[in-house]
Amino acid sequence: MRKLQALEMVKISKSFQGFFANKNIDLHIRSGEILGLLGENGAGKTTLMNILYGLYQPDSGEIRINGESVQIKSPLDSIHQGIGMVHQHFMLIQNHSVIENIALGYEGTPFFFPKIRIKDRVEEFSRRFNFSLEPLKKVWQLSAGEQQRVEIIKALMNGADLLIMDEPTSVLTPREIKDLFHTLKEMKSQGHMVIIITHKLDEIMEICDRVTVLRKGEIAGNADTAGMDKASLARMMIGRDVIFNVKKDPVVRGDRTLNISNLIVIGDKGGPAVKNISFDVFESEIFGIAGVSGNGQRELAEAITGIRRIESGTVKVGHRDITNLSPRKIYDHGVSHVPEERIKFGIAPGLFLYDNAILKQHHLGKFSRNIFLEYGRIKTHARSLVDNYKVAARSINVEIKNLSGGNIQKLILGREISEKPSLLVASHPTYGLDVGATQYLREQLLIRRREGGAVLLFSEDLEEIFELCDRIAVMFQGELMGIIDSGDEEKLADIGLMMAGSLRY
Repeated sequence: MRKLQALEMVKISKSFQGFFANKNIDLHIRSGEILGLLGENGAGKTTLMNILYGLYQPDSGEIRINGESVQIKSPLDSIHQGIGMVHQHFMLIQNHSVIENIALGYEGTPFFFPKIRIKDRVEEFSRRFNFSLEPLKKVWQLSAGEQQRVEIIKALMNGADLLIMDEPTSVLTPREIKDLFHTLKEMKSQGHMVIIITHKLDEIMEICDRVTVLRKGEIAGNADTAGMDKASLARMMIGRDVIFNVKKDPVVRGDRTLNISNLIVIGDKGGPAVKNISFDVFESEIFGIAGVSGNGQRELAEAITGIRRIESGTVKVGHRDITNLSPRKIYDHGVSHVPEERIKFGIAPGLFLYDNAILKQHHLGKFSRNIFLEYGRIKTHARSLVDNYKVAARSINVEIKNLSGGNIQKLILGREISEKPSLLVASHPTYGLDVGATQYLREQLLIRRREGGAVLLFSEDLEEIFELCDRIAVMFQGELMGIIDSGDEEKLADIGLMMAGSLRY
């Protein structure tokens, strides 16, 4: 493998069914640079990087490495050219272990006894980033954050000269992000190149030397980050000014909507993942659950929404006990759910947009008559969701897997709150979204709050938690470290210590 010192993408175009995802894109990066790639969901960033990684072939244009035109027809070609990639949606085999997945993606894996031979190297990278991964644990047992860490290790172990990272820090702790950025800076000092796709403008400003902005599949601008600020980048990205602090109007808290009492939930490894938790959520309130990924948040959300069995304790909505009811019955009792992994659990990717618009609602009288679905009403409802929630789709008759992540999330949120649920359980609703989509979805949660609904928000984004929540609970190793009112600035300053298990209120 030759040393990659300079890379250019020249006049790259790619279309799908006549729609341009990339149009005449020019991008370049040199040895010792970190380049940020910005753009709204659907702007073409991931498509462009998938072309560079060999997953797609461009309709026109060329890729040049060290000034020479090259053909990258597969990810293996890309790896041989010194390019590695960490994808936003994980490329992992669910029934295989951590070390098996890493071995499959690592070029240096030996033929004989591969797991034994690379175990030390995997553990070295795990320690280096404080990932605390268990090599023999199955991928399906991991949280979204833990799965992303496996992908990061897979990419870094191949020692790429150019590393493409698609939303690499979304579920990392501040310390892990600091460690990762330290590694990227070390790579840069040694002549490596990094392309980071991120919607976190602070990260672009902190780590990147330059930024390229895409809008609607075309270049909207290039700039040195030293001469830019967040507002300018956001304006370049979406073509208008972005308000970074959404307005949370004061609202009088209503009656109790959710009561969690002495809840114990067993995790995938057989031990308690949620340990004797109790709290209440009220009407016209957004109640936030903060914490580092893997501390019981996923299990708690699944227990409340009927996906995971409750070992002991009770869940009540209003005066109704919904403990261990089926997800269908819990939904009928007024509980909606925006799941953590939108592609895996929030949609049926192969179905049309209008089909996905009524998932969990198809049995309602307005959408069905006896055993037959009323497709006229369903399509009218789907068009209403698309219009009201600003879902960018060419038609409601497209397969939903062809939408960008942000537009899929808008449809899921619109579907889940269209029936005005008494409780909305939202797990990482803005994870991986651009600033425009993030701002819009946060505003929708605040609208639901003003309408009198209760929102239980799970998020690892402290900025989001601080902006939206009236009260904040912190989870660590399955326990509540305390519940803080959003106006208590003294205690809010201690959230980092609570997330690390060093302080309890």
